[in-house]
Amino acid sequence: MQPILLGVNIDHAATLRQARGVDYPDLREIARLAEEAGAAGITIHLREDRRHIQDADVYTLRKTLTTRMNLEMANNPDVLRVALDVVPDEVCLVPERRQELTTEGGLDAAGQLDALRPTVQALAAQGTHVSLFIAPDRRQLEAAAALGVPYVELHTGAYANATGDERKRELDALFAAAEIGQTLGLRVNAGHGLTMANVRALLPIPNLDTLNIGHSIVAHALTVGMKQAVADMLAAIAR
Repeated sequence: MQPILLGVNIDHAATLRQARGVDYPDLREIARLAEEAGAAGITIHLREDRRHIQDADVYTLRKTLTTRMNLEMANNPDVLRVALDVVPDEVCLVPERRQELTTEGGLDAAGQLDALRPTVQALAAQGTHVSLFIAPDRRQLEAAAALGVPYVELHTGAYANATGDERKRELDALFAAAEIGQTLGLRVNAGHGLTMANVRALLPIPNLDTLNIGHSIVAHALTVGMKQAVADMLAAIAR
């Protein structure tokens, strides 16, 4: 069984910086520590409202990262221009609303095929691997396959927020979606709301490539440091 890779989302380090409008913490250093601890990639979300990651961060990190850059973005022409200029290793297309605290649900790929196709094609043409951040739903997986993306990222937020029998149902849905993805030729990532306390139940999911985790790692880093926080999460997802 292949090890599960860890992508570390550093958006919330940028949130801390933006709270005071200062130049610290230095995202280059945060990313460097995560990479040194074993992160397989660094995830950043360039939102339309630029609430945490800024355009300059994307350009700077593209030059300094030693692992993969995974750029999360909405299907927004302004952000797409940055992605086409920077050429990240991966782009994960996500839904976005200005009022939300964080991404609240999966992308409705099935309902936006025509709108998504030019963006997917433009990114793929430059060699960027495109992923869609979707709910564990067959219709969305089939839409991803129809768009020709190599990856999907399953939204684990419903699982993370559930308890008892509801959590079991959400977990079953994630397992089923991964199996469907495999039959469709899609590689499967997952993320959102994952912590060291709830991640282990996901480890037997078939066809699981990468877990993208941010908030809980950055929060844990406040007490143990970024490098140790990443190492602790890597230990939690070892299988």
